[in-house]
Amino acid sequence: MNEALSKALNDQMNFEFYSAQVYLAMAAYCSSESLDGFANFFIVQAEEERFHAMKIYKYLNDRGERVTVSGMDTPNNNYTSVLDAYQHAYEHEKVVTKRFYDLSDIAMNDREHATIHFLKWFIDEQVEEEALFDSIIQKLKRIDKDSNAFFMLDTEFLARTFTPPAQ
Repeated sequence: MNEALSKALNDQMNFEFYSAQVYLAMAAYCSSESLDGFANFFIVQAEEERFHAMKIYKYLNDRGERVTVSGMDTPNNNYTSVLDAYQHAYEHEKVVTKRFYDLSDIAMNDREHATIHFLKWFIDEQVEEEALFDSIIQKLKRIDKDSNAFFMLDTEFLARTFTPPAQ
């Protein structure tokens, strides 16, 4: 693996840790609004992002590359509504998708077949992530001011858990 690809993977690993912080900030907003289910959704999302970061960490180590952990920016902590938080999350996932596309381009240009294969899992995951957030946004827009439907969705998200996929 060349140095540029190793650095790009390290950067993505750190961005995945940052993504976890983004989702924890969204969870904190939801908690402050006493929306425990929506908060739980974002806490689970943060766990998933940390899993993604550690998957890259392990891959770099398995390939004999040096992992470098860096600091991160402070995520946005202010949202105007649950819908606003989910819209920000959706836009964030689009950025993550582009970053994985860029990583894949580097790996393909280097003919780094093991990394191309490794990154395919993340690209498939991003399709699911974007679809999930888009679906929730559409639901939130549909229920608008229906407090019963909003409460039902909040309750549904309270049951969400993260189970790491089998390696």
